Amino acid sequence: MPLPFLCFSSTAPMVTSVLLILRETSPWALVGAAASVALLWLVAWTLEWAWWTPRRLDRALRAQGLKGTKYRLLTGDVRENARLNREARTKPLALGSHDIIPRVLPMLHNVVKEYGTNSFTWFGPVPRVIIPDPELVREVLSNKFGHFGKPRFSRLGKLLANGLANHEGEKWAKHRRILNPAFHHEKIKRMLPVFATCCTDMINRWENSMSSEGSSEIDVWPEFQNLTGDVISRTAFGSNYQEGRNIFQLQGEQAERLIQSFQTIFIPGYWFLPTKNNRRMKEIDREICKVLHGIIRKRERAFIDGEGSNDDLLGLLVESNMRESNGNAKLGMSTKDIIEECKLFYFAGMETTSVLLTWTLIVLSMHPEWQERARDEVLNHFGRGRPDFDSLNRLKIVTMILYEVLRLYPPVILLTRRTYKEMELGGITYPSGVSLLLPIIFIHHDPNIWGKDASEFNPQRFEDGISNATKHQAAFFPFGWGPRICIGQNFALLEAKMALCTILQRFSFELSPSYTHAPYTVITLHPQHGAQIRLKKL
Repeated sequence: MPLPFLCFSSTAPMVTSVLLILRETSPWALVGAAASVALLWLVAWTLEWAWWTPRRLDRALRAQGLKGTKYRLLTGDVRENARLNREARTKPLALGSHDIIPRVLPMLHNVVKEYGTNSFTWFGPVPRVIIPDPELVREVLSNKFGHFGKPRFSRLGKLLANGLANHEGEKWAKHRRILNPAFHHEKIKRMLPVFATCCTDMINRWENSMSSEGSSEIDVWPEFQNLTGDVISRTAFGSNYQEGRNIFQLQGEQAERLIQSFQTIFIPGYWFLPTKNNRRMKEIDREICKVLHGIIRKRERAFIDGEGSNDDLLGLLVESNMRESNGNAKLGMSTKDIIEECKLFYFAGMETTSVLLTWTLIVLSMHPEWQERARDEVLNHFGRGRPDFDSLNRLKIVTMILYEVLRLYPPVILLTRRTYKEMELGGITYPSGVSLLLPIIFIHHDPNIWGKDASEFNPQRFEDGISNATKHQAAFFPFGWGPRICIGQNFALLEAKMALCTILQRFSFELSPSYTHAPYTVITLHPQHGAQIRLKKL
């Protein structure tokens, strides 16, 4: 007798019995059984995610000599980190102090002191290993083998911006290829008049607020946010910049609400609850997408009709996308993709430059000798006239100052990558599922790399350029490093130079007695109590 027949004949009575049981079982009993199975699966998955996997990763790291904090169920070090941040924010720094790490990152500062530089903490159930060696940072960011990926964004994070900075693999390569033409230096050069106009508008507003003695006190932090929001609105959307400013304001609210939501990020399913914050975040996202969708569709129709303009970032992006796709939608970006890139223009373009300019004015107020040197250079090049592109790029002292501010006060203080398979790095084998913390601010302040004056303001170190300022080529990376270096860094630096030159031409400045030196992070490095500056018209 054939074997398959034997197998069937032996199991047939069992199958028949099961069918009879199912036929005689009520639908509600079946639903209950299915729910029980689903519940058991959910419990098993939760235990694997929240307990077994973290314990396995903890053992693997400690077995190789790494030390770190003890894992706490679900939240890891999130609550302790929040507590230390709250405590640190009650204690401002002394004026003139640039040793900001204990205040900005108290948790990591304490962990490094207790366990050493190669230590780890817990972000929920994920271990975060600190990578303090610039050479290893360069290896991670070069990502030659594609296994040091970016952490996957949560649903909440994607609401703020889910563009080029968050993509991987072929999608990242396609978006970068389409976006590159918009950020070519010749294209950015054409935007310089917009930079100048926005800066002049700000300066005129400052002059109109001055007393009869020619002085005033201004909080430059919101001023620079408005300036960079105006610049990105005009350079991204051209004649539609008023609609763009509305998006800028909504994006600012979205960022604040995102910070609030981080406290609940490890509660499974919390995003789906109809809380006030969740409802408002979704509402903001719908509103932003609606406005952007309308602007983008108009631009696409204009290009199809031969009436399109590539005088702004959106026009350049739409033109590049249509050229890349050549009628095949699969080869280009979708409208949704373009919307996400526009949201990223706002968040990255506005935040980076406003943060850089704010800390630059604060630091130059603390170090008036460098303020004078920068002003002399600007007046020698431009007098009271409008700065031009070529001369801006030849400003040596201004460039040195901006680099030193970026070193001491990098807008983004940390980068993270994640292992998606077992990887060896610096003699340590990291299992899949480990987060690698690339501490920009730790490396920028490391005396072993920059010398004993690492926490002092000394632009002279950049006199011969970045490559000669430090022992390690990868030790200065305020805009990231490698193939994923920030596509907008030249845009941000040119905008910052234009703004700083325009201010230096018209004003001297010093810190107000009401200023409190209190850097802290809200995604980027902000002044907690504002940046009150006393201006004096020259």
